[in-house]
Amino acid sequence: MSSLSPVRTRAAIPASAAEAASTAAPQGFGATDAGLVLMATIWGVNYSVVKAGLQAMTPLSFTGVRMVFASVVLFGIASFVRAEWPNRRDIVRLLLLGLLGNGFYQLLFISGMARTRAGVAALIVAAGPAWIAILSRLLGRERVSRLGWAGIGLQLIGVLCVVGSTQKFDGGSDGLLGAVLIATGSIAWALYSILLQPYTQRSNGLHLSALTLASGAAMMGVIGIPDMLRLDWGAVGLTGWGAVAYSALLAMVVAYLLFYRGVRILGPTKTAMYGNLQPIIAIAVAWILLHETPTGWQLLGAACIMGGLLVSRTAKVRPAPEALEEAA
Repeated sequence: MSSLSPVRTRAAIPASAAEAASTAAPQGFGATDAGLVLMATIWGVNYSVVKAGLQAMTPLSFTGVRMVFASVVLFGIASFVRAEWPNRRDIVRLLLLGLLGNGFYQLLFISGMARTRAGVAALIVAAGPAWIAILSRLLGRERVSRLGWAGIGLQLIGVLCVVGSTQKFDGGSDGLLGAVLIATGSIAWALYSILLQPYTQRSNGLHLSALTLASGAAMMGVIGIPDMLRLDWGAVGLTGWGAVAYSALLAMVVAYLLFYRGVRILGPTKTAMYGNLQPIIAIAVAWILLHETPTGWQLLGAACIMGGLLVSRTAKVRPAPEALEEAA
């Protein structure tokens, strides 16, 4: 999500990539699978990396710098893709969508990360598919089966357990506010993913990511200017700059490229299953590096969220009749 990581679903995957995967999916564990494990590891570690970066920089300055850095690199890579860029009208709309999915979301996410635990943030973000399913139903895009709703219910129960457990942390009400901000950001990302769907069917995924990240980065760069002017850059140190480099280059560029390769070769479903490793890795790394010992409620929430994700994966999702009429 890029949260720190892009929370992706079928709604955000180019149709051509999914079709290619269905015709040439390799057997066994190969280089692509290893790349997806690396992707999940990068995203999982990134939560603790961001917490370390926030010790050296303010939330807005950290996010502004890393997003602008990542946007420049991603735009450079996308420029080498042999595919037509979206037309002018679509570019304008994609830039506006980027303000929601990469601007507003990142503002809520980093504000929440500054107030709550890395493990809490990872679990709340992991439940993003539940918000996507709910909003898709409300907007008349998809209909979910009873089994699917059961999985969504489990994920939301898990989020409530995780958010409620923040009252037991040292942060108290501040930790609760951080969890709520991250949850609100996840809803914003879910809406962005749904609205992005029509463009994924006619444009290259890297071009879409470059454009939507560019406007979000510009927004966060402008918002972060006052903090950047006040910041003592000489005092940031290697830890702070290392966190910026990791969060920008690895979490927002390398991990996404691994994700896109996975979708193209293995398909969206299997790729998403590897992405579900992210919160488990995040909790383990935060436990080791940040000494964030998981509480009983947090572990219960993790079990509900992961169980809900697995149930939802087996449920059938079909387009709503009104969505089919629009497509026709």
